[in-house]
This record gives sequence, structure tokens and C-alpha cells, in this order.
Amino acid sequence: MSTTVAVIAHRKKTLGAGLDRLRVLISEQDVGDLIWYEVPKSRKAPKKVRKALSQGAELVFVWGGDGMVQRCADALAGTGVPMAILPAGTANLFAANLGIPVDLDETVRLGFHGRRAVLDLGKVNGEHFAVMAGAGFEAEMIADVDGGTKGRLGKLGYVAAAIRHVGGAPVPMKVKVDGATWFDGRGSCLLLGNVGTIAGGVEAFDDARPDDGWLEVGVSTASGPVEWARVLGRMVAGRSENSPLVRVTRARRVSVRFGSPLTYELDGGDRGTTDRLKARVVPGALTVCLPELAQQGRSAGSRPAK
Repeated sequence: MSTTVAVIAHRKKTLGAGLDRLRVLISEQDVGDLIWYEVPKSRKAPKKVRKALSQGAELVFVWGGDGMVQRCADALAGTGVPMAILPAGTANLFAANLGIPVDLDETVRLGFHGRRAVLDLGKVNGEHFAVMAGAGFEAEMIADVDGGTKGRLGKLGYVAAAIRHVGGAPVPMKVKVDGATWFDGRGSCLLLGNVGTIAGGVEAFDDARPDDGWLEVGVSTASGPVEWARVLGRMVAGRSENSPLVRVTRARRVSVRFGSPLTYELDGGDRGTTDRLKARVVPGALTVCLPELAQQGRSAGSRPAK
């Protein structure tokens, strides 16, 4: 039985032989209607996803980077319609955490014939995210990395961007996890994670999985170049939890108040400033087309689709 397929593509992103090749690859499958939308910016994608769903889309291919995936995941959350990620961005962190290759032919194959996994999403201030959300130092740092160094320098780019932002002083921060106060002091960075590896291949949360029903929560109290160098050194080495300047836990719900407004981001996309965040995990919110388990790393989803 043929499938109604939608393609939501960021037209400025590139992968393999491009969108024309994608159209050919899809035509080789048992496809009924093909719904095709190209957008110039990722923030225009959710409207197209919702339109495709209203037209009966049963499989949605998303062409772009983490920002595009996040916007489409926000629209697909709770629908049960599978997302096939075509990692045409620079970092493609969600795809990398899930073991999805940067290979156009193979990712199209996974879309039609790959394993369907039901994964969690986080939700912050009403918007879903797939990789991470952060506020303060981290948000400024991620924006800097995304702005130009991530593709060239990897982990070194991440650290270099961090060094440019170490001047900010910690601010009063009260963090409640699952209704109980967990942190009440001065912090320079709040991080919420759905997966373990963030920009530059840095592993921020050693045991994070996108299918465990939890959000990872981290707060850093580091201030100034020396302390941040210690924190980042441990993060690059994959031992962030061992830093005395970092506190880590996990939660289903998180509520945060900042003493002064901080910049926050979702999956590397700037969302402006806020003095409070409300976050929660949304278990099983998104169905994603993945390689078989033997091909994936330990951060990949393992729960089968319902």
C-alpha cells in the first residue's frame, strides 16, 4: 500500500547531490502523494508540517540541521507520524546522537525501511526540543559556536567560543526539580538535556538517553576564565559530573527562576531572554526513523514504536 510522504526542506542547506536527488530517491519507493515544501528559514517550517499533516502525510522527511529538526519536531510531537531526518545542517547533533548517517541515499532508505523508534522530547516554555535547552553562559556559547566555528573546530571551537563568554557573573538562580528545590544560589549556566552529546562533540551528560522518560539537568557555578577552563576541560574529557563547579541531576519537571533575565536557547536556536523557565519531559512524543540497533551508539533510542 502506497504511503503519503511529505518533504519539509530548508532550501539553504545541502546534503549529497541535493534536493533533486532526494526527489529521485523518493520516486523509487512506493509513494502515493508527495507533498513538498521548501522554506528559507527554519521558523517557517512548523506551518508547513501542520499543513502536510492536514493533507494526510504518513511520513515526513525533514531536510536541514538541528534548528530545522527542532521546529518540525515541535509540530510533529504527539501525532505519531514518523520523522525521517535528512541531516543537511552543520552539526546535526540530534542525528549524530541517534546514529543517523550523513548520507542522503541511506537516510532515505531509513525513512522508508528503517526502524521506528519512539523518543522523548523536552518542552520548555511551551516549545519542544530534541537535543538541549540552556540559559546563561551556555546559551551565549552555543550561539557563538553555531555562528561560525562549529564546523571547522569541533571541540576546540566549542572551547574557543566559551573563552569569549567567560566574563559574565553568576546570577541568583532557583531550580526546582519535580516540585522540590534542588539548587538555590548563584549560577552562570543552566542546561537541560534530552541526549548526551552537544556542540563540538562535547558530552555534557554521560548517561543521557532520549527514550528514558527523563530530562538531564545541570547547573554550573563557574565564574571567570580559570574556573570555566576547569569545567570545560572535564566536559571535553567526558567527565563533567566530576567537576566541583557542576551539579547534575535528572527530573521529569523543572521550574527555574533567575535573578535577572538570561538568554536561553533550544537546540542551538536563540529564543531571547527570560527570567523563568518551565520545562518537562514529554515521553514518547516523537517517532523517528533510525538504523538498526547494531548500527547505533549507546545514546540512540531503543524503544520500539507503539
